[in-house]
Amino acid sequence: MNPIQTTSASMSARAIRLAVVGLVGASTLWMAGCSSVKLDDKAPPIESRNVSGSTGTSSSSNAASTVAPVVAADADAGANAALSGLPRVIYFDFDSFVVKDEFRPVLDGYGKVLTTIRSKKLFIEGHTDERGGREYNLALGQKRAEAVVKSLTLLGVSADQVEAVSFGEERPAVTGSTEEAWAKNRRAEFKDR
Repeated sequence: MNPIQTTSASMSARAIRLAVVGLVGASTLWMAGCSSVKLDDKAPPIESRNVSGSTGTSSSSNAASTVAPVVAADADAGANAALSGLPRVIYFDFDSFVVKDEFRPVLDGYGKVLTTIRSKKLFIEGHTDERGGREYNLALGQKRAEAVVKSLTLLGVSADQVEAVSFGEERPAVTGSTEEAWAKNRRAEFKDR
């Protein structure tokens, strides 16, 4: 190895050592600075200042004050509270997807809440009893859910707030093969989305 190459190699090694020492030193200083902060202490109060930009006398004093945190109201919580008084299920006649007149006040209530709180979204689940074929019941459940969605959109609810879903006979509310059980299974349910 010639003398120029040796000098170059020793200078590169020296530069690397200096860089490592500098990095370790900087890390040590940074860690020392972090250790002096007590996370459980409260921040000192912020002084109020006149920030109007004028150089004249200030009308406010430099009194100490604290800043209150801003808490945004949760729109979903308000919607859930408003919807909590409404029934979550409406029922249909056998082989029908026409919303009964007795459930119009329920739809009106959902319409009022959903038009007021546009961020609230719901699934409308359509269900049937066990009678009929699987495909037929899925189609009937979809028609029931869509009838509810259509009623809500006519009341001013945005179409992107409600979505129709059919489960047909797959999720019965009541098991059994009696007229009472079938009547409870012919339904549309309002579910959060």
